[in-house]
Amino acid sequence: MADNIQIFDRSLLKARRDRTQSKFQDYAFLHDWAHKQLQDRLCDIKRDFQSKKEFTADDFDSEFEALGLQNNSLDLTSCVLNLHCVNDLPGVLSQIKAALKPDGLFIAAMFGGETLYELRESLMKAEMDLKDGVSPRVFPFADKQQMGGLLQRADFALPVVDSEIITVTYDNMFKLMHDLRGMAESNIIHERSKVNPGKAFFMKAAEYYQDKFAEDDGKIVASFEVIFLIGWAPHESQQKPLAPGSAKNRLADALSTQEIKAGERP
Repeated sequence: MADNIQIFDRSLLKARRDRTQSKFQDYAFLHDWAHKQLQDRLCDIKRDFQSKKEFTADDFDSEFEALGLQNNSLDLTSCVLNLHCVNDLPGVLSQIKAALKPDGLFIAAMFGGETLYELRESLMKAEMDLKDGVSPRVFPFADKQQMGGLLQRADFALPVVDSEIITVTYDNMFKLMHDLRGMAESNIIHERSKVNPGKAFFMKAAEYYQDKFAEDDGKIVASFEVIFLIGWAPHESQQKPLAPGSAKNRLADALSTQEIKAGERP
């Protein structure tokens, strides 16, 4: 892992996932939805993939996140809601790309930057009011632009990044946090505060959440942004972008408008 960066405590993540594994399906609604979305996208790709690999949390080593895959060995790789909590995301993407055969496909779903912004704001507001400072309590999720750049950095061809925001309603903040624990998605940030902030802190955060993010019926809203990634291992048969200046027709002609050169006034 590059420079041994420790954003997430993956040993703690493994312990929490082991503890919740027996009842995970009771809280798997986001995972099931994302998995179905990936399946639908794959149905739109008219290819027969022979060698496949779906990455799960167990595929990432708790310390080094080494996937242990043979280069050029897979036609299709996929990952459902596991990439948001790896420490060396560029390195993991490079490993996945290296494991693909030429023209092999990588497709994934991961939590994105808008996920749990309501909870993040509520916890931050409560901590600032009560303690005059903040500790990281919600994952630092990547956004679509960052993921597009990381796919290119890993040398994926024809990268496509899009997202959908799923809103879930709860009676209160504590019901939301209960679900997050069931999903094993509670705080594993390495630099998190290890001190219990106390009942007053959570009550203050819940009050702020209710005031700021409740609907007309009194239920609060929790947002989950799911980013979808598609990238291909390069192959000579793939469509290439045109070289600058090689266009045969002017855009102005296609749009039936007047071309204005740089520095000219209309």
